[in-house]
Amino acid sequence: MVKENFIKYIETAICDNWTQPALTDYRGESFTYAEVGIIILRMHEMFRKMGIKQGDKIALIGKNSARWAIIYFSAVSYGATIVPILPDFKADDLQQLVNHSDAVILYIEDNIFSKFEEHNVMQNLKCIFSVSSFATLHTNHHEYDDIYAQCNIQDVSKGHFDLPDIPNENLAVISYTSGTTGSVKGVMLLNNSLASNVKFARENMPLEAGDKIVSLLPFAHAFGCAFELLFPFSLGCHITILTKSPSPQVAMQAFGEVKPALILTVPLVIEKIYKSRIIPALVQTKVRIMTKIPLLRGLVYRKINKSLSDAFGGNFKAIVIGGAPLSREVEVFFKKIKFRYSVGYGMTECGPLISYTDWRDFKLGSSGKVVDNLEVKIVSEDPEKVPGEIMVKGEHVMVGYYKNPELTQEIIEEDGWMHTGDLGTMDPDQTVYIKGRSKTMLLGASGQNIYPDEIEAILNNMHAVAESVIIKRNNKLVALIFPDAEVVNREKISEEDLNKIFKKNIQALNHKVPSFAQVSSFQIQKEEFIKTPKRSIKRYLYQ
Repeated sequence: MVKENFIKYIETAICDNWTQPALTDYRGESFTYAEVGIIILRMHEMFRKMGIKQGDKIALIGKNSARWAIIYFSAVSYGATIVPILPDFKADDLQQLVNHSDAVILYIEDNIFSKFEEHNVMQNLKCIFSVSSFATLHTNHHEYDDIYAQCNIQDVSKGHFDLPDIPNENLAVISYTSGTTGSVKGVMLLNNSLASNVKFARENMPLEAGDKIVSLLPFAHAFGCAFELLFPFSLGCHITILTKSPSPQVAMQAFGEVKPALILTVPLVIEKIYKSRIIPALVQTKVRIMTKIPLLRGLVYRKINKSLSDAFGGNFKAIVIGGAPLSREVEVFFKKIKFRYSVGYGMTECGPLISYTDWRDFKLGSSGKVVDNLEVKIVSEDPEKVPGEIMVKGEHVMVGYYKNPELTQEIIEEDGWMHTGDLGTMDPDQTVYIKGRSKTMLLGASGQNIYPDEIEAILNNMHAVAESVIIKRNNKLVALIFPDAEVVNREKISEEDLNKIFKKNIQALNHKVPSFAQVSSFQIQKEEFIKTPKRSIKRYLYQ
């Protein structure tokens, strides 16, 4: 166990930043650290009146919001286990997950609750509360009808605020995640995993008290929760929360207004900006000529760097990208212009971080160095050159899958090493290079390992391509391509012309990959690929 206590991080942040802004819904309500603390104590009083015990499960379904965050902090600091569930699941699935978690309280958005079948209201629940108002939505106990409003906290001051002593050994989170294989698993994370992730971020990521950030990743997912909520809150930052699934346009608008000090994002956002802003500038004749002249090239790159930085608010110390591989083409260009970015690697089962490096030391094509409090090994005869499965062990690692000992035993060895299912290499200074998922790796005609993710990353940055999936048919690689509707509509591209564009794209792609990884044909997808709630493509549906 790490010596830093997770609940103490929350308590100290509230006390040290009492009058400062803590959580703000973009264009909505706002709470200071003091107001967050007082609501936490009110909820604790309510939990006591309801007979909630330490270790009881409290489910939470809703989009990101300040109140969502306060519910999370209230549950874990009481000693309960929070069960954050992505709202993207269907109503029946949400109810099944709540039942599976053994939750005794549910917080849910009103509009999602309205879709639930009345006769199928979850049987173990004492009460269902609204995320937006904390009001009672459903209960069979009349004494709970208005219970939150009955709980008042008097005379709470900065010097007299404290939270219960909750050890790091306590189960903090059950995180339900839908993987690309279609299975749904409840990842059990101790307070220790959260504390270890927060500790590493505090020591290695560039934020300090009073800094502003914009949160756009889902809190119900480990990446967004750890690094856009728990870590910045622990420091005393002001977190502005995008309460709806943000389009790149809305995200950029928020960045421009808030001017965040740190930005966390996924490759999709970065790559879309690269395609829409950078590529059109680079193909201009004047710019092409200038980049070929050494004395002018630096000037051009500095201007592009400034323009790109201004698009993200102009005040950030670094951009951290995670969740999926970043296109090699985009990475190479970012390195050329000295853009302040790095790519991290993690998974929900590690709460989530496995590797990360500050942008100044970040190596091209990598996912950073193995973090403190974790060990990583590559199961390969030559871990530096031959990809093998990445295995991890240490403080971040989950204790298992909830009520699924068989699957837990499959993924975690007796000596504590956990299978990630990812393939990669690692150099002598423990920098990790991801090659793809072991389940998605394809074999070439002569037994070569083919990593679809790498091919897709190149194709996705080509003209009129929104996203793609590489599959194998009759021992040949085929690209399934979903067109970029915005480009198609703006340029009025006909179906015939789209086929010509994609044919050229495939030709260009095949010049960039080894002969054994070349794509023989393509197929246009009429509808967007079916995805998990975490926005991963369900590949198994297209094999």
